Amino acid sequence: MPSPLDDSEVTDATRVLRRVFGYDSFREGQQEIIEHVVAGHDALVLMPTGGGKSLCYQIPALVREGVGVVISPLIALMQDQVDALTALGVRAGFLNSTQDLEQRRQVEKAFLAGELDLLYLAPERLRVESTLRLLDSGTISLFAIDEAHCVAQWGHDFRPDYLALSALHERWPAVPRIALTATATEATHAEITARLNLEQARHFVASFDRPNIQYRIAPKNEPKRQLLELLRTEHAGDAGIVYCLSRASVEKIAAFLTENGIEALPYHAGLDSRIRAANQSRFLRADGIVMVATIAFGMGIDKPDVRFVAHLDLPKSVEGYYQETGRAGRDGMPSTAWLAYGLQDVVQQRKMIESSEGDLAHRRRLGSHLDAMLALCETVECRRVRLLAYFGQRGTACGNCDTCLSPPETWDGTVAAQKVLSTVYRLDRERHQKFGTGQIVDILVGKKTPKVEQHGHDSLTVFGVGTDLRDGEWRGVVRQLLAQGLLAVEGDYGTLVLTDASAEVLRGERQVPLRREPERPARAAKVAKSARAAVELPEEALAVFERLRAWRAATAKEQGVPAYVIFHDATLREIVSVSPSSLAELGKVSGVGENKLAKYGQQVLDALTD
Repeated sequence: MPSPLDDSEVTDATRVLRRVFGYDSFREGQQEIIEHVVAGHDALVLMPTGGGKSLCYQIPALVREGVGVVISPLIALMQDQVDALTALGVRAGFLNSTQDLEQRRQVEKAFLAGELDLLYLAPERLRVESTLRLLDSGTISLFAIDEAHCVAQWGHDFRPDYLALSALHERWPAVPRIALTATATEATHAEITARLNLEQARHFVASFDRPNIQYRIAPKNEPKRQLLELLRTEHAGDAGIVYCLSRASVEKIAAFLTENGIEALPYHAGLDSRIRAANQSRFLRADGIVMVATIAFGMGIDKPDVRFVAHLDLPKSVEGYYQETGRAGRDGMPSTAWLAYGLQDVVQQRKMIESSEGDLAHRRRLGSHLDAMLALCETVECRRVRLLAYFGQRGTACGNCDTCLSPPETWDGTVAAQKVLSTVYRLDRERHQKFGTGQIVDILVGKKTPKVEQHGHDSLTVFGVGTDLRDGEWRGVVRQLLAQGLLAVEGDYGTLVLTDASAEVLRGERQVPLRREPERPARAAKVAKSARAAVELPEEALAVFERLRAWRAATAKEQGVPAYVIFHDATLREIVSVSPSSLAELGKVSGVGENKLAKYGQQVLDALTD
């Protein structure tokens, strides 16, 4: 953490940081961005989730004359964002389709009267002429384009309405713009720049590293049981998110966790909108809820104490994976990003790409996204180094991911690969047949199943040549060959076919290094224990912390806001550590600004001395 600023360095921005937000110092990179925008210049900011992006436009909006207009795709969360700012004493409002006419009129009236500091808008509102005329009638301090990666047409979260945001500069050329995102490869960065006309803007690229997140990818082996073990042994009572690919899986996993004593809620686009909203609200407002969701859930979720993000299906891209895992540990405390990954994930994703809409170039782009994700899964190097490299940044072995803590073994799988590829070749060329992984493995291990005997595959020269490996190990070989592009999937039934690169292996011109499949999924119990030790407090202090949390929960329920809007866990921990005996001492705690001190200060002191 940077050291506090002395009086000679205090600017309007640092005064706002102290007075409103209760922090003595900026995080790395924030001050330079804020002062650049305060001076009236455009900026494009690439900063990881939890890095403090929102302050980069909120503080300039409070320093500059007029209203800061924030373009955000997060309609369902605008109320929570406004509640959080209101708790800080910031005058904030929003305009979106969830409001009735009278509510919109009240916000518009406040905007015109200069009674707002920040106004949140959904991007589609800027296509409405009445909204444009409203903005023309007021004084705008800046435009903030949040989640700017949504403008990238072939990115992981494209939103067509974002394409119209390039017109902001044409209509209001004197108003500075700041576009922000937590996920952008060099290609996405370039596309954001071009589509938003930010070529002349200053670009700020922070490190994408989230050192408090432990990245782990486990071989899929009864994933429901694996997930349950993770939650019970490492994250009992913690808030977290579980991502599944399909709506049906979401429902099943949420029910499974609930049956096993874990409070879990489903979230997907097929649920009634009122149920979705209620589940999201409960997740944000209550402690220890597990949300089981498709990727429809999560963007902009500002819950700081999400302790884990688990994936039960393979994400489609590294960008999507990074953004989803980034929802863990926004408070900087140790957190887990866990993914269960297996052969069927690769087959399913390859099939989805082949059947996807769009031209050949689009399918190739999807394929390259998947290849990068598979490379992250199959790497024997530090996962964090591989993740940072994808975003064009260098890193060193982190010591806090599964491949660093339990380095996987590699072996020369060239002969094994030749056996698999030869089996696929002989079925296709000699029998004009195509089969999936199960039949290939049965042939290799010499298993005389009814299906093998029916097709006469026990007479193939490759029958039984693979008894040196177990079934599961052969499936691992097939998975890695698919990941390396040495096998491909074809048709609705996921049959295996050779690729152009297969011939090099069959001719012995290319070696095939493979990860050794573990006997059983590795556990990181010792790692989890040390990570949780960093979160846990001594028993005496823990009792005080829980008392403060109980006060916070009751206060949040009374006000109808998420608990973190009152105070973050990190702030409560510091209060416990400092044990202030006066309002003046409490006011020095990070995260206690003037408004919160006046509103909650005496209540906190009372809770401490209760």
